[in-house]
Amino acid sequence: MKDHIEKSIELKAPISRVWRALTDYREFGEWFQVKLEGPFIQGQIAQGYITYPGYEHVKWEVVVQKMEHERLFSFTWHPYAVDTNKDYSKETPTTVEFRLEKIPGGTLLRLTESDFDKIPSERQFDAFRMNEGGWEEQMKNIEKYVAHHS
Repeated sequence: MKDHIEKSIELKAPISRVWRALTDYREFGEWFQVKLEGPFIQGQIAQGYITYPGYEHVKWEVVVQKMEHERLFSFTWHPYAVDTNKDYSKETPTTVEFRLEKIPGGTLLRLTESDFDKIPSERQFDAFRMNEGGWEEQMKNIEKYVAHHS
């Protein structure tokens, strides 16, 4: 099994627009389908609840790692942590990185989620499979979002 997921998409929007969609917690919440309690601040926890139908009871929590203006936004989290009866805090989190690059006509957004090999073996396959599909959907979501919210 691979230890990371990679996705990329060419967005027909300037870097500044894509950056805002990624790092403004209200905008991020709209396309990512999560209601966040407050802004993303490097080195701090960002949390809220998933708004995706059927998962509204699931708490969403990340630790913001890097915010390099219009270049890199990254956080760590516990992938596919949807069982509200389970404590995921002892697990090693995965790292999610969004990298932005100016291209003719817009922005190249590259997503990487790494360190799946560090989470418990009994959760690796499902976490990887769910996030692989989830990131596919989220890349489409941000594409639609920046196209309709300029």
